[in-house]
Amino acid sequence: MKDTKTVTEGCLGVIMLDTRFPRPPGDIGSPTTWVRAGIPVRFVTVPGASARRVVQAQDPALLEPFVEAARSLAGQGARLITTSCGFLAGWQAELQAAVDVPVITSSLLQSARLPSPGIVTFDAASLHAGLLQRAGVPAGAPVEGLRPGCELQSRILADDTSLDLRLASDDVVEAAMRLVAKHPEVQHLVLECTNMPPYRAAVAQATGRPVHDLESWLQEIWSGQHV
Repeated sequence: MKDTKTVTEGCLGVIMLDTRFPRPPGDIGSPTTWVRAGIPVRFVTVPGASARRVVQAQDPALLEPFVEAARSLAGQGARLITTSCGFLAGWQAELQAAVDVPVITSSLLQSARLPSPGIVTFDAASLHAGLLQRAGVPAGAPVEGLRPGCELQSRILADDTSLDLRLASDDVVEAAMRLVAKHPEVQHLVLECTNMPPYRAAVAQATGRPVHDLESWLQEIWSGQHV
């Protein structure tokens, strides 16, 4: 494991994919996200865990390294553990079983508590029914993904060092607008991707729906723990 940030005990632990693409404030993997929230954080990277291997291949060979990362963070004082990819919801049970502290792998896990949720995802083709079921997403909840090859998706899959934030915001808003146009019954939007919280406000403004993501949910959970 590559320990990328050292803090005091009583921290949020983030299991990171092995990436270099830009992470603006709001992104789960950005230290600034947690500094501005006043939450101490520790990041541990899983070597070789690229976005393609985790999202598209869903490589089972990565499960044990992710379990090891969770145990490492718990041993280093993490009181809540999360990940930097929403597709890791598929391993929620395994990661939670590995440690004695709460694990929230993905924003998808909150879908079950929301009325009429719709999912905006990084890659709709890879977010299969079995993964949604393991995440507790209500059956029949509509899913809409980023347009294949768009700025945000292509930069992350290529692990590029540049990202046009305006275009990335447009990409997420476009997907959300397609979702509500196809499914006007959707009352709440859930952003699966941990790279999408920077665009939450833009999505809410464009769609007129409450928007839920991992950043805001983790802040709620942390506050509720009174740590």
